[in-house]
Amino acid sequence: MKYTQLGRTGLKVSRLVLGTMNFGPQTDEADSHAIMDAALDAGINFFDTANVYGWGENKGRTESIIGSWFAKSAANRDKVVLATKVYGNMGTDGEPWPNHDKLSALNIRRAVDASLKRLGTDHIDLYQFHHIDRATPFEEIWQAIDTLVAQGKILYAGSSNFPGYKIAQANETAARRGSYGLVSEQCLYNLYERRAEMEVVPAAQDYGLGVIPWSPLHGGLLGGVVRKEVEGGRRSSGRTADALKDAAVRAKVQSYEELLDKHGLEPGEVALAWLLTRPGVTGPIVGPRTAEQLQSALRAVELELSPELLAGLDEIFPGPGPSPEAFAW
Repeated sequence: MKYTQLGRTGLKVSRLVLGTMNFGPQTDEADSHAIMDAALDAGINFFDTANVYGWGENKGRTESIIGSWFAKSAANRDKVVLATKVYGNMGTDGEPWPNHDKLSALNIRRAVDASLKRLGTDHIDLYQFHHIDRATPFEEIWQAIDTLVAQGKILYAGSSNFPGYKIAQANETAARRGSYGLVSEQCLYNLYERRAEMEVVPAAQDYGLGVIPWSPLHGGLLGGVVRKEVEGGRRSSGRTADALKDAAVRAKVQSYEELLDKHGLEPGEVALAWLLTRPGVTGPIVGPRTAEQLQSALRAVELELSPELLAGLDEIFPGPGPSPEAFAW
């Protein structure tokens, strides 16, 4: 496994991030434990979760599954860089209560303690703001985070789904307070969806944040869906099926798969490997439902993409180009 440094921290993390959002909703506890065992055996040491994963009445279930895995061996926790998130409403008794979501100091304090209990650990390595909270000033957020760092409950703070100007606002406020600020940004970024290159990735680079792309296969669209339809009669479903109804989208995806067929490469593996070539990217999040899916993701880390192939990918998915030129009419 290849490793890199997480932003401007001393943490060394694997270039693949194990996403756990399927643990509970789609993968039972035993299989989730097996996937985490296999990930650790393969050298993946960066695990990402969120307090709301499990969803609906089972919010928090994913963190609990990770906690039961940690309970099996203290070495598991010692080897893992653990990231979770705060923002979503965790109220379970009917109508959500106010102050049980977003980024008020009260909710941050409440949410950290609840996550620590579910995860069965005394600290979280990377505590991420799942979304921006327009109602809570960053002065209050950093006051709460600084207290948690001083208490040893968290080490670093990161953001998720932040626009570039919010990354700047958060870190400028932190600098005025003498706080450490954000060290990472988790954003939607893949070959098909490259708008993060306009402002989010440059802002992250300027402020020393590691970029952690989520949905690297764009909901499965970059995972060989057209080939699967042709070869196995397997119909796409959900958002992927809806997207493929658009003739222009289908044509792009088909061109992508045909290009990779010429090179004898798997679409999903190339989509991950491409992200690993992008400036500022720490590592993409993979969310395997099975051990087989994890093995496919692992192959991407060793995949070298030729300049010819990279140029071909840019022709199909050109991206927005640099700012401010990308904003030109």
